[in-house]
Amino acid sequence: MTPLALPIDGLLPKIVETLCKHRRLVIEAPPGAGKTTRVPPALLSIVQGDVLVLEPRRLAARMAARRVAEERNEKLGETVGYQVRFEDVSGPRTRLKFVTEGVLTRRLLSDPHLKGVGAVVLDEFHERHLDGDLALALLRRLSNLTLVVMSATLEAAPVARFLNDCQVLRSEGKLFDLRIDYTPHSAAPLEEQVSAALDKLVAEGLSGDVLVFLPGAAEIRRAARAVEKTAAREHLAVLPLHGDLSPAEQDRAVMPSVQRKVILSTNVAESSVTIEGVTAVIDSGLARVASDSPWTGLPSLEVKRISQASATQRAGRAGRTAPGRVIRLYTAEDFHRRPRADAPEILRRELSHVALQLRAMSVTALDWLDAPPEAAWAAANTLLDRLQVTPDMAALPLPPRLAKLVVEATAHGVADRGCAAAAVLSAGERGPADLLALIDSQWQPQTQRVYDQLRLLVRGRMAAGRADRGGARDADLLRAVLAAFPDRVARRRNNGELLLSSGGAARFPDCRHEFVAALDVESRSEKGAPLVRLAAGPLEPEWLLDRTTARETLEWNRAAERVDQVSALVYDQLVIEETRAPAQPSPEASALLTEKALEVDIGRFCDRDALGQLLARAAFAGQAIDVPRSLREMCGAFTSFAGLASASLLAALRPPRLDQAAPERLRLPGGREVKVHYEQGKPPWIESRLQDFFGIRETPRINGVPVVVHLLAPNRRPVQVTTDLAGFWERLYPQVRRELSRRYPKHKWPEKA
Repeated sequence: MTPLALPIDGLLPKIVETLCKHRRLVIEAPPGAGKTTRVPPALLSIVQGDVLVLEPRRLAARMAARRVAEERNEKLGETVGYQVRFEDVSGPRTRLKFVTEGVLTRRLLSDPHLKGVGAVVLDEFHERHLDGDLALALLRRLSNLTLVVMSATLEAAPVARFLNDCQVLRSEGKLFDLRIDYTPHSAAPLEEQVSAALDKLVAEGLSGDVLVFLPGAAEIRRAARAVEKTAAREHLAVLPLHGDLSPAEQDRAVMPSVQRKVILSTNVAESSVTIEGVTAVIDSGLARVASDSPWTGLPSLEVKRISQASATQRAGRAGRTAPGRVIRLYTAEDFHRRPRADAPEILRRELSHVALQLRAMSVTALDWLDAPPEAAWAAANTLLDRLQVTPDMAALPLPPRLAKLVVEATAHGVADRGCAAAAVLSAGERGPADLLALIDSQWQPQTQRVYDQLRLLVRGRMAAGRADRGGARDADLLRAVLAAFPDRVARRRNNGELLLSSGGAARFPDCRHEFVAALDVESRSEKGAPLVRLAAGPLEPEWLLDRTTARETLEWNRAAERVDQVSALVYDQLVIEETRAPAQPSPEASALLTEKALEVDIGRFCDRDALGQLLARAAFAGQAIDVPRSLREMCGAFTSFAGLASASLLAALRPPRLDQAAPERLRLPGGREVKVHYEQGKPPWIESRLQDFFGIRETPRINGVPVVVHLLAPNRRPVQVTTDLAGFWERLYPQVRRELSRRYPKHKWPEKA
């Protein structure tokens, strides 16, 4: 075919001239300028070796390779080819190959210097995928390599500085006029909004194909049903386009067709070769954006609002070959509130996959365009250390956990089952909450394709064609799962909960095994404990023993009110086996017993009234008593409340020479001993029958302080309280004598006491 003239063509001589001199270049060109299909083949004449072009998506790689081959009047796989995950369309004569980003990083594992490669082009670099940033950082180190970074919306200056202040070339491009309409906010389902927008385009006299951007396959299916009537009436073919479709199904959506089409697409069509015939775009403003499960670290997709840059890319699809029409299913205010561009994945993604690649390449230090956050990088390397990574893990196009699963399953003779587990986990299959049951359930087509391709790869590269061992047991697969998720072990409790080795608990009412691996846990902060969505079990306790540590701790036995010595085998924070016995006295046991003893009423260990008297006596004598200190000293010999209660706390508290300074009893002249009562802040006092004080003229004293005397009648009721006995006998006794002698005539009441 004769190539059509494209805006980038006029810039090609300058591009070639610059690269011949400097080997580094950043190219800015708007959507539709032709940079993807025209710049890479222009490099074939100026470099020795192959030209690799990194594309962010498989669809873009396939479409670009096909377009360039057609323009060269060649079959795909001759001079021009492509390689994506599990698919390589190239031959011995291929010099220009379009590849996805992960393909290049895996090639760098075995060939760090890219022998035979003369140039690498990083296309659509504005998407800032992890593998793209890694590729840029690694390629920058190869001084003999020609390196070109291309983008439609990227700020070129930071990239140019990173590439040693290389030159930036800009193509003005040529985009046909676009009419962009916004849509008022609507509560209607998304598919109904799409149908209404399509009806509007039809009413305006739609002349070409319509490209509809939707978040995912589920939304595509619903939108397809919603537009059925309009499509049938207008003789429109409704075609899906997303990453889970086969190459043939994707080709059907993007290849030219006599019949007008409504292409219902995810963001796979956001940045790629022009889809001929598209003159209108309906943009939902949403996309499933790559993120990582906070629990497993495995990649997942979340529906989010796209950035302004992505919206611009989408709109540009409608104005590449003719004036275009764009309907955005959101308001203009919404558009202007959105971020200008998405944050680079290296600043927001889990990084263990990148860390694994660098370990496999023995790269210990690397300059980045944007350095990964320190905490995320440390967490990634901690996980790799826990997984005990091996070089063959990096060769698999899987996250480190799943690569570990497949490697271990292969070693245990269950490679096929390991590939099946990796396929359902990587595809996010939903169904049974048990991994073994999920593996045996009905899969989505994409999961089946991943499994088939992964099994071929594993058998060819790792297992040397070895099939699964005959009679393979589930236990072999579960041991591989444990190796891949060593930090996700959980133990069943009797209340429908799992205790997690990472700490805390999660709900799993249907758990049938004592030990499982909690593979996927959904956080439900508003509904209480997290919920386990997928688990694998049973895990046998003996499988955990080589990773357990022995722990000796002291714990308070609340029921027995004592300190227990607890011996346990612990897996992370999960107790696998435990024995308890009363602790022996030790400084640690003493500290715990003291802590608990001080929390309860002191009356548990001595008579509270007696303690009050002792404290009052000591206060009167000017002697300090430190109850907590004395209790702490006593705890050194015991490990239980019962032991403390059996000891004499009061004796331990009694200061020396207290009986001299504050005696407990006083002997009266008649021989009777009376108890001395002490109260905080008051003088001591005694009490006895009045007759016991006959002959005592002076008030008794303790340490010079007059004692308060309570004089009692024969019925033990007080008739007088005094600190002046001499004055009592002289002034008050006569009257008291008359009253008492009348009431108690049998008692002697002398006139002179």
